[in-house]
Formats: sequence, C-alpha cells, structure tokens
Amino acid sequence: MEDKGQNGAQKEGVVDTWKNKHRMLWVGATRHPMILSISDGTIHPSAFKRWLGQDCIFVRALVPFVGSLIVKAWKESDDSSDVDTILRGMAALNDELDWFKKEANKWGVHLSEMLVPQKPNQEYCRFLENLMGPEVEYTVALTAYWAIEAVYQESFALCLEEGTRTPPELEDTCQRWGNEAFGKYCSSLKNIAERRLKKASDDYEDVLKKAEVVFLRVLEHEIEFWNMSRGDTQHH
Repeated sequence: MEDKGQNGAQKEGVVDTWKNKHRMLWVGATRHPMILSISDGTIHPSAFKRWLGQDCIFVRALVPFVGSLIVKAWKESDDSSDVDTILRGMAALNDELDWFKKEANKWGVHLSEMLVPQKPNQEYCRFLENLMGPEVEYTVALTAYWAIEAVYQESFALCLEEGTRTPPELEDTCQRWGNEAFGKYCSSLKNIAERRLKKASDDYEDVLKKAEVVFLRVLEHEIEFWNMSRGDTQHH
C-alpha cells in the first residue's frame, strides 16, 4: 500500500521503517504456513475450523477494545475525523460477528459457551484488555489496532492473488479481509498511526518506544494464533 502523502516518496514513515526493521516477524505473521496452506490449497479442514471458532472469540474481545479506542480518540486526538474512521471499524466488527455465525453454521463449528479460547488466544485477548486501560496512550493503542487489521488484510489478500489455488469454499473468507475496500480502511488507519507517531517522535520519545513494542507484540501474537490454528503447540 502506497503512502499517499506528498512527501511519501522522499521519506519513509515510522510504520514502514518498523516493517523493514522487523521484517522477519512481519513476514512470519503475514506469510505464515497457515496462510500459505490456504493459498496453495493444502489446508486441512480441521485447521480452518479451529481458526474459525477461535477467531470468533477474538473478534468478540476486539469489540470492547475498539470501543475503548474510540473513547481515547475522542479525548486525545488532534483530528476529530479519527473517531469517524475508528467507528467504521466498529460497524464492520458487528457485521463480522454475523458472518462468523453463518460460517460456523456452514462448517459445523459450535460457537457456544463450550468453545473455550486456547492459550494463545487467551493471551492475545488479555493483551487487548491491557491496552484498554486509561494509562495507555491513544497513539499506542491505535498502533496495535492498525497492526491487527493490517496483518489480516495482507495475509488474506495473498490468497486472492493470480495463480493461487485457494479452495473455492474459502474464497469468501479471503475476500472478507483481502478485499480492496478493507485494504483502503487499513491505509486510513495507517495514515492516522503515521500522523500520531510523527507527533510522538517530535515530542514524546517514550510513546514512540511503547508503540513499537506493541507493534512487535501484535506480530508475535498473530504468529502464535496461526500456529494454534494449524495445531502447532510448540512455542517458537
């Protein structure tokens, strides 16, 4: 995704600098063997079903996190349009939960109280909960939100590329996160993150450091989540 800023070509933004600096982790999260198994058509149905049930639990935890982010944006942002952008994400999550119910029904996955979050999912949800605290700066929490969405967008967009062998029954899933409109939404979150991080680099070095740590934690959690979905219990 290109930076649409006029000086984007001259100077790399903070986010892209981080993506290059931590390339192995970024690739580990966005080109994980789980995603590659979807794009080459070798994924086992049990792995997809496990991912589906666990991701539904995660999305439910994402809703209050995004809610807390709206409050932070309203209180701390220097641009009122941030709230509108994040609110669009909240509306999409509502639609996403409906989609999960329908998809789970189709695959025979029971989204009941009996479906418990596995350890990597519990840890990821706890990470989100910690970011909801009032002491966590808006810039830091927003960076996490962008990273969570961007990893899925880039991962599933890969499965829609020309020449992939994504199974027809998984195309709808890949479209949900890999589509162009969601790509544009991730770009708008990235633009907010860049604006805030630039401000932080001028005035608040510690916020910049915290945001980078959170970015790395998201990538680590995403990799663990994919591992869990594939049934890999080892911790890398």
